[in-house]
Amino acid sequence: MKIELSELQFRRLLDMAYIGNWILNSTRGADRFTDYDEVEHRLFEHCKTCEMDTLVDKSGGGPSTAFENGGIHEAIADYEDSVFFEILAEELARRDMDFEPIGPENLHELTDRIDEYIEEFEQNGIDNISLDK
Repeated sequence: MKIELSELQFRRLLDMAYIGNWILNSTRGADRFTDYDEVEHRLFEHCKTCEMDTLVDKSGGGPSTAFENGGIHEAIADYEDSVFFEILAEELARRDMDFEPIGPENLHELTDRIDEYIEEFEQNGIDNISLDK
């Protein structure tokens, strides 16, 4: 198979492959999806042929430290923060509604409650969250 990409498009593909593999494998420990590791590895190996050799680790062929320290983890962290607050808002809203099944009759209530929590999190983060023990 042959795919033609500009250098910028290939660079974006590296980012997407790294982020995708990170999401799939970063929490799996030894139970990794190795086929995704291999695809990522092959893409980074290609860096050696297109004057992007600073992005590939010279010894292992995967992403280099320069690549990993170049801002990609900040993008992943932004995604994780967003997902965290969205899930937390929905769980709190469902809790407030006594975890009743959601249907057309109460969907608007759920989304309103979620929106209120999201607004709170945007203004204050988790500063106003407390747990009663």
